[in-house]
Amino acid sequence: MREVDVAIIGAGPTGLFAAYYAGFRGLSVALVDVLPEPGGQVTAMYPEKMIFDIAGLPSIKGRDLVANLVSQANAFHPEYLLGVRAEKLSYLDGKPVLGLGNGEDLHCGAILITAGLGSFTPRPLPAAETFVGSGIVFFVPQPVELTGQDVLIVGGGDSAFDWALALQPLARSVTLVHRRERFRAHAATVDRVRDLSVRIVVNAEVTRLHGDGAVTGAEIAVKGGATESVPVDTVVAALGFTADLGPLTQWGLGLDRRHIRVDSTMLTNLPRVFAAGDITEYPGKVRLIATGFGEAATAVNNAAVAIDPAAHLFPGHSSDAS
Repeated sequence: MREVDVAIIGAGPTGLFAAYYAGFRGLSVALVDVLPEPGGQVTAMYPEKMIFDIAGLPSIKGRDLVANLVSQANAFHPEYLLGVRAEKLSYLDGKPVLGLGNGEDLHCGAILITAGLGSFTPRPLPAAETFVGSGIVFFVPQPVELTGQDVLIVGGGDSAFDWALALQPLARSVTLVHRRERFRAHAATVDRVRDLSVRIVVNAEVTRLHGDGAVTGAEIAVKGGATESVPVDTVVAALGFTADLGPLTQWGLGLDRRHIRVDSTMLTNLPRVFAAGDITEYPGKVRLIATGFGEAATAVNNAAVAIDPAAHLFPGHSSDAS
């Protein structure tokens, strides 16, 4: 059984800042996330979207915010356990033991849950269920990797149109298919995409994918019309994600629907288990990234005292550190 001072469940913006702050306090950190890379909802759903409500940053792309947070956290060398689900909670000698989906146990001084809306599972593309091969993705961490490709985007929400904006300058062609005529995406974003050389096909569905080992084409069926085949190198299935708390609901946490109730120290009803960010609930809660940053600092400082009662709640200002 490995030991770590703080296990952080969720590597989104709040979790990444918590990793930095715990490191600043001299605590060892393991960051656990079921997604294969850090960034949480920002990376999965809107990495190319501009964010305007981060203090001190007039505007910043989602992916750049995540990169900055990773760089900030990495100054204290946290351990990343990505693509791994937090499964079980037990206690040994009064300290939490976190059981992971890979069979590993972490003996923790404290646990901090920063899981946002919970774990994300992409909604599947029906046409891909019988296709055996590569070339189907649910988000695009590095748009430059699709340079020169024929890209097919399926969906009508913000993510679909954000990918279209990001990929249009890079790809050979971008086609966006949506099963309805109306879009869920922000109207201004839709208008920007319409002004580009992006082909938008509405009232249509992707019915079949072609390729031997990799996608080479797709069939698009328009409601009441003909079916056409288009060349495709990559399909971006931007059909949204389902989110749930998964195994966390079995831990005995005090829940308010899909949120975890915390007190003013960000402590849950379970000993040494704290929470911060969008996953928390308390009177007056405001779900913003900026709020999550403050909650992360509060949680880490109180966790530090739980781990070592001789520690000071307030560690001093970072500007005082040598």
